[in-house]
Amino acid sequence: MMPRISSDGRRVAVTIQEADSQVWIYDLARDTLTRLTFDGTENVDPVWTPDGKRIVFKGAASRLFWQPADGSGAAEGLTSAPLSTNDVPSSISADGQALLLTMDNNPTRSIWTLPFKDRKPQLFDRGQAAENAPRFSPDGHWISYDSAESGRPEIYVRPYPGPGGKWQISSEGGREAVWNPKGGELFYRSGNKMMAVDVSTQPVFSAGKPRVLFEGTYAPTPLSLPDYDVSPDGQRFLMLKPSEQAQAPTQINVVLNWFEELKRRVPVE
Repeated sequence: MMPRISSDGRRVAVTIQEADSQVWIYDLARDTLTRLTFDGTENVDPVWTPDGKRIVFKGAASRLFWQPADGSGAAEGLTSAPLSTNDVPSSISADGQALLLTMDNNPTRSIWTLPFKDRKPQLFDRGQAAENAPRFSPDGHWISYDSAESGRPEIYVRPYPGPGGKWQISSEGGREAVWNPKGGELFYRSGNKMMAVDVSTQPVFSAGKPRVLFEGTYAPTPLSLPDYDVSPDGQRFLMLKPSEQAQAPTQINVVLNWFEELKRRVPVE
């Protein structure tokens, strides 16, 4: 669950749920799967640091930890106690200075940042409805997220650290926004459809019309985090596909040549 590709594109961090939940690292070149976390039974939601050296994850009692990705050291607590009933790490700024997370204070879920320097959480946005899956843009100046404040989940973008307004990106519902690591695009899921929107962040933010990239039956959309990821070159998607025997995601699919499919679907005039 929740696969995350390292910045060099060579490794994937993923949560595997068996008797307990642990973070594992899959080496794409060597085709090897190595367990990273061992302390506790509920280690989930991995997030890579931009330099690929550490993995941030949620551990016991909703506390946040990080650990060397090569397994050379033990997990270190980023928080000494839970910050809310459910602290979910989501994204790290491009400069590696701050963690983006959501905190639950039922019935709401708000977006916070946790600077690694002082580890004192700062509220980014407390919306009118539960906010999910926040992600820093590649340049670190914008945050995408989804919220049902309009009555259904839609994708929004706001400037970071603010202040400023917000832009609605999706038009017919959306969840699980992920930026193209190369910039210029924002992806999100709308039912079984993977959508893309052209975006520009300079000199001001602007967004184009959503378009369908591809469609398929992949793992059901969770609420708190994207259940897929995008390769560093922005050309491939790492998706989870339910097995035919069970509804739990047990297989990883990589979507190739999606740009050619897009050109067939949207002919150039």
